Amino acid sequence: MDAAKTKHLSGELEAYAHWFVAPDPAAGGQFLAVTLFAESDNTARVAREVTAVFLRGAGAGELVDDAQLVVSELVANVVNHTVPDRRLAQPGSCRRIDLTFKKYPKWVFLGVADEDSTPPLLPVGDAFPASLVGGLSEAVLPDSGRGLLIAQRLATSVWWSPEERGGKTVWCRFDLDRPGVCSA
Repeated sequence: MDAAKTKHLSGELEAYAHWFVAPDPAAGGQFLAVTLFAESDNTARVAREVTAVFLRGAGAGELVDDAQLVVSELVANVVNHTVPDRRLAQPGSCRRIDLTFKKYPKWVFLGVADEDSTPPLLPVGDAFPASLVGGLSEAVLPDSGRGLLIAQRLATSVWWSPEERGGKTVWCRFDLDRPGVCSA
């Protein structure tokens, strides 16, 4: 394995290890968890605002636009597509959306959790080459999966994890040390 691949793999493993633990405030880490409800009229707007407030407060304001778009798409997926697991659903109750933000000196992790254990359909590859997409009418683009495709394009990494109580979390990682992004 060449040195570049070794360095890349080492960086991925380091980020993965940090995803599991709470950020250390003494080292510039920050954490925020917020619960919203899918049936609220302003859920997506509040999710975008919370994202901006967290990132600006954590010194990662350069990620606000991309992270707000990703959060908006992931929250919209919950609002439009999730059905709570039978054991989590309660008659007359609202569907929970839990947002999690973790900021480390090198990364920002963003999680959107819902009460549906059905795995998300993460896009694999491109339906069309990026150079061709600009010239296509919206009518020929895929009807579903665009939100997760947007998340994959803007974030460094996107994955999901099942929750012990049921449901799942879709996670996105933004690297603060990539070109064009300065860390604070």
